[in-house]
Amino acid sequence: MPFIPHTDADVKAMLKSIGVNSIDDLFDEIPEKLRAGKLTQVPEGLSEMEVTRLMQARATQDGAYINFIGAGVYEHHIPAAVWEIVTRGEYYSAYTPYQAEASQGTLQLLYEYQTMMASLTAMDVSNASLYEGASGLAEAVLMAVRAHKKARKVLMPVSVHPIYRRVVQAIVKNQNIELIEVPHCTEGGHTIPESLKKYQGDEFAALVIPQPNFFGVLEEVDALTDWAHANNMFAIGLVNPTALALLTPPGEWGAKGADIAVGEGQPLGAPLSSGGPYFGFLCCKEALVRQMPGRIIGRTLDKDGKPGFTLTLQAREQHIRRSKATSNICTNQGLVVTAATIYMALLGPQGLERVARACHANTLALVEKLTAIKGVTRVFNRPVFHETVLRLDLPVSDALRALEAQGILGGYDLTEHYPGLGSSLLTCATETRTQEDIEQYAFHLERIVSQRRLDPARAV
Repeated sequence: MPFIPHTDADVKAMLKSIGVNSIDDLFDEIPEKLRAGKLTQVPEGLSEMEVTRLMQARATQDGAYINFIGAGVYEHHIPAAVWEIVTRGEYYSAYTPYQAEASQGTLQLLYEYQTMMASLTAMDVSNASLYEGASGLAEAVLMAVRAHKKARKVLMPVSVHPIYRRVVQAIVKNQNIELIEVPHCTEGGHTIPESLKKYQGDEFAALVIPQPNFFGVLEEVDALTDWAHANNMFAIGLVNPTALALLTPPGEWGAKGADIAVGEGQPLGAPLSSGGPYFGFLCCKEALVRQMPGRIIGRTLDKDGKPGFTLTLQAREQHIRRSKATSNICTNQGLVVTAATIYMALLGPQGLERVARACHANTLALVEKLTAIKGVTRVFNRPVFHETVLRLDLPVSDALRALEAQGILGGYDLTEHYPGLGSSLLTCATETRTQEDIEQYAFHLERIVSQRRLDPARAV
């Protein structure tokens, strides 16, 4: 805090009034072994100039690269107006809008955000919102288990982002919820609906359906959704919001639509920014709204008949009985959600569709250029959105290190999470990549692959 109003005399007077000798006495119920002690690793305070220099040095560590990495977060063009508006004081300093009469601007913005997300996903309702996509998926799993009431098992394809699967497991494992992995097709990289027959007859709460999946591959969402419903499961759609400008939204999958739609909102106006902050979105059918974590903003009329906005559903433990609360992980990530709302408002449906089409076209151009190189092949034969998996004739780590030396971030190394794919990387091209970027990537990768082919012992 920049200013602490209490003097030493004030503190002593307050402690005397409540009958304790020191502030430490207020925490005497905490065992000594659990106390952190002095913060010996925290450096001494710096001046404003020193802090500025430090932050500049940290920022330059990121470097300036041509980026072909996706893997869950994506480099998109963000109109300058987005963060120019977001960083205005009335948005930048706004806090959770518990006091409706003093928070109409924030509440209206969140209401508009919910409306946009519900429209984008073709679902009945959206919350506002969650920490990020991975914990959002965990919340969707918990929703499905609560609503199902019988089953505590969920089918989780291995084509779901490996970090998402790890986060979900960490959150649900101590609640006796079991995640059953569903393998992907070795040729297409997708979940084959017919392969799910072995799970029929068992009780599962939900099937997670990524679209596109972590490999960038498009899934057979209609067949998977109908199979889930036919087997008394909820269908959870894990979706990329940019892709929804082109692809069928989860609310229209199959005969009845998915029950829950969740994902990472970062593509909607949030910069990469060394890993965050981002936000998660979660939408669902109206029948499941009481299971939704977080809060929902509603539009109403005041006593004079004027429109106004208020919090209508708050499922957090501080608002209702703890036994009835759905979750305490329900920050609205207000600043980033504000950016997403302004981003979607500026682009509109047509603008978002143009972004999605440019991403897809650039990825097709990238794949054509790279697979023309001897020693570079596509791993899967299914349609993709703006990412694809390539196999190289040399270790991926060597290729990526050599590309980085040329100012290119070539993709995400899959060998740690998917060793069965061999020396493979996930590469992405959004609308920010130019033809020159793609040609430069192809030029350097061909040189790197050729050097290793001519001299296998040579370091690249």
